[in-house]
Amino acid sequence: MINTFISTRKTVTKFVSRFDRGIWLVSLINLLLAIGFSMCIPFLALYLHQDRGVSMALVGIIILVAGLSSAVFELVGGELCDRLGRRPLVLFSVISRSVVYIVMAFLVNSGAPVWSIALAFVASQALGSIGKPATQAMITDLAPPRLLTESFGILRIGINVGWAAGPAIGGYLAAFMPYGWLFGVAAGISIITAVIAFFLKESIVQKNHKTDFRGLLKVSRNVSFMLFIFFNLLFFTAMGQMMSTLSIYMVDRVGYTTAQYGLLLTVNGLLVIILQYPIARNIDRFSRSRVIVAGCLLYAAGYLMFGWVGSYALAVAAMVLVSFGEIAFAPAAMSVVGEIAPRGEKGRYMGFFGLNQIVGISIALLFGGILLDLFLTNHIAIWGIIAVSGVFGAAAFAWWARHY
Repeated sequence: MINTFISTRKTVTKFVSRFDRGIWLVSLINLLLAIGFSMCIPFLALYLHQDRGVSMALVGIIILVAGLSSAVFELVGGELCDRLGRRPLVLFSVISRSVVYIVMAFLVNSGAPVWSIALAFVASQALGSIGKPATQAMITDLAPPRLLTESFGILRIGINVGWAAGPAIGGYLAAFMPYGWLFGVAAGISIITAVIAFFLKESIVQKNHKTDFRGLLKVSRNVSFMLFIFFNLLFFTAMGQMMSTLSIYMVDRVGYTTAQYGLLLTVNGLLVIILQYPIARNIDRFSRSRVIVAGCLLYAAGYLMFGWVGSYALAVAAMVLVSFGEIAFAPAAMSVVGEIAPRGEKGRYMGFFGLNQIVGISIALLFGGILLDLFLTNHIAIWGIIAVSGVFGAAAFAWWARHY
């Protein structure tokens, strides 16, 4: 038994030492941020729609505005982290988001006007996004090329541990405390995260003091990258449905409880936690383009299945397919961006990728809200149309792989 313990300890130590300490710290920071975000924000659409009587189309518009603001701030964050360094941007993002969470707790608990809650939500998304390119650029700074996909897999595990725990915690706390207090708990988690982020070491070797926003024009001339970014919009149109459309559909249309919806998100997070690293470690056996295409098709199949959720078991099965799509797509796509980006411009390219992701998801949420309003009872129409975007994404990436 002692020998087994020693052997296990050596294996764990060897695994941990395989990656730079900064990669583990960045992953922990993202884990905590994901807990704070996912314990309150996914339920915001339900709060606005059910408690405040806001139409789903208007909820979609609010989320679209928040997404567009996040996209702009993520692009700015990508530029600034090349110029100022990664660490300052991470610290600013975490601290500012904790302040906004406190404001949102006050606004929701006091029954403030919907416009003020929407404005605070937009601010939380924008300020939280400004540090995202810095954390992703840190991974590309610290990971050798042979470990890049695995390192992004570690980052994804951290995020999904948060996504697994957050909704479960939020659903449990919402059972005996007002919804607004969830933002207070999220603020406390963000403050703890800020303390941890203080111990981050700067990862960029040489800051690019020549970086300016005119450099974005240079990125736009990279045809291969811009096509890759454009085709991601099709994929994110499918991926974004989990943020808002699925919550309203499962609770308001199909009749499941908020806790059951939260459990679906937990299933997603647990699958990514368990399978992300082993799949990421072996992903280089296949071309990344094929992995990305497979991810798009799995998303499409999973979302199409949501149109037939006559039982909760079918909903879980659909989420399993969606989760496998995420596991395949996310690290492969980020690795492609990291490889395309020139030295000294990692933050800029990650910011561009993040902008594209947020815009795509925001459009998806507006699109999903419109579908929910148009098809009140035709569930297959809702999810069939959404699934088509995933199929189009797969076809587009397959074409890109052949030509670039």
